[in-house]
Amino acid sequence: MPEATVSRRSPASRWLLLAMPLLLAACQSLPPRQTDAAAPTHWRAPSPMQLPHDGSTRQLLSWWQDWNDPVLLQLVQSAQQASPTLAQAAARIAQARASAVGARASQLPTLDGQAGVQRGTFNTGMPTGEPPVATSSQAGLQAHWEIDLFGGLRHAGSAARARLAGAEAQWHEARVSLAADVANQYFALRSCQGQLDTARRDATSRRDTERLTGDLARAGFSAPATHALTQAGAAQASTRVTEVQAQCSAARKALVALTALDEDALQQQLDAPRQGRAPWLQLDSVPARVLEQRPDVYAAAQAVAAASDDVGQAEAQRYPRLGLSGNILRNHISLGGMDADSTSWSIGPLSISVPLFDGGRRRAQAEAARVAYEAAASQYRATVRNAVREVETALLEIDSARQRSAGTDAALEGYRKAFRAADARYRAGMGSMLELEDARRNMLAAEQARITLRQQTDSAWVALYRALGGGWQAPAAPGQPNGTAS
Repeated sequence: MPEATVSRRSPASRWLLLAMPLLLAACQSLPPRQTDAAAPTHWRAPSPMQLPHDGSTRQLLSWWQDWNDPVLLQLVQSAQQASPTLAQAAARIAQARASAVGARASQLPTLDGQAGVQRGTFNTGMPTGEPPVATSSQAGLQAHWEIDLFGGLRHAGSAARARLAGAEAQWHEARVSLAADVANQYFALRSCQGQLDTARRDATSRRDTERLTGDLARAGFSAPATHALTQAGAAQASTRVTEVQAQCSAARKALVALTALDEDALQQQLDAPRQGRAPWLQLDSVPARVLEQRPDVYAAAQAVAAASDDVGQAEAQRYPRLGLSGNILRNHISLGGMDADSTSWSIGPLSISVPLFDGGRRRAQAEAARVAYEAAASQYRATVRNAVREVETALLEIDSARQRSAGTDAALEGYRKAFRAADARYRAGMGSMLELEDARRNMLAAEQARITLRQQTDSAWVALYRALGGGWQAPAAPGQPNGTAS
C-alpha cells in the first residue's frame, strides 16, 4: 500500500522528497555566460598590411620601440609611470582580487580558534572553611560550513573571477589609451614645430622682399603702394610666427602634464630633428580573431559572464540554505592542588534556513539581475561594433593618407618652383608683387598640407595600434594575462 511504503522510508528520504520541488525550481535556466556579437566576415576597408598572420600580435609588443624615435619612447614610458589613470586601474584590480579571494573563501569551511582562562573561588557547599580557589582554562576550535545547495556561492565566486579578469583587461586598455594619447600629443607638437619653421622662413622671406621693395620705392622704381603691401605682408608673417609659437608652447605643456617630465629638459630633446617613422603592422583578415585581442572587448565579455553569475546567485537566495557547525574543546581545571583535564566535541547543529516571506524582495532582486545581464550583453555587442568601426576607420585613414602622399609631395615641389620663378622675376623687375604673393601663398599652403598629412598619417597608425588592442592578448585563464600593453 502507498501508506506503508511512505512509513518505511528513512528520515533522509523524507527530507529529499520535501526538498525535491525546491531543487526542481532552482534548476531553471540561467542566461548564458557568453553571448554572440555579429562581426563581419572580412574588413570592408582597404588594408595596406600583409595578410594574414594568424592573429599574431608579437610584433605589436615592441611597437613603440620600432618607431626609432627616442623622444617618443621616453614620453610613452614616462607617462606610464606618472598617470593617475593607471594607478586607479591598478587599485580596481586590487579591489577585484580581494573580492575574488573573499568569494572563494565563502565556499570553504571556516575555522576559528578560541581560548580563555578563569580564576575564582569554588563553592564546595561546606558550612566552614575558606572556599578553595579554582583555575580553569579552555582552548578549542570551532568550524562552520555553509553547504552550497543551489550554487549561490559558486556563482558568486565565478562572478568575482570574471570581474577580476575584466579589471586586468581594463588596466591594459588604459595603458594602450594613454600611450596613444601621448603619441598623438607628441605628433601634434612636432607638426606645430614644422609649421613654426615654415612660418619663420616665410617671415624671413617677406622681410627680405620688404627691404628690396623699400629700396626700389626710395629709388623711384616701385610704387609706394607696393612697398606698403610688402610691409603688411611682413607684419602678418611676424604675427603668424608669434601665434604658432604660442600653440607649440601649449602643446609642449600638455606633454609635460601627461609625462611629468621637466619642461626645459623636454624642450632640449624637442629641439633636435625628429627621427623615425611608423613601424609596419600586420593585420589578420578575419575580424573576429582581431577583436579577440582587444582588452575592452574581453572586459565586456567578462562583464556578461559576471552578470550571468549574478543571476544565479540572486536566484539561489530564494531557496533554502544549509549549514553545518562543529567544535572541539580542551578543558583544564586546577582546584586545591588537583588537576583535571577533559575534552569535548560536537558535530552540529545541521541547520536549514528556509525563506518564507520577504514581500517579494528576493524575486525582485533576481529580476533586477536578469535586467542587468541584458544590459551587459547589449553593451558587449555595442563594444564589438565600435571595435570594428575603429579598426576600419583607421584603415581608411591610412589608405587615404597613402593615396594623398604622392600628390601632396608633387604639389609642394611644383609650388616651390613657381615661387622661386616668381621671386626671380620680381627681383629682376619683370614680375608683379601680386604674382609673387600669390605664388608664396600657394607654396605655404602646400607646405602646411604636407606637415598636416604627416601628422594625420602618424595618428592613423596610432589609431590602428589602439584599435588592435596595442599588442594585448586575452589570457588563457581568467585573471592570468599572458600579454602586456605597450
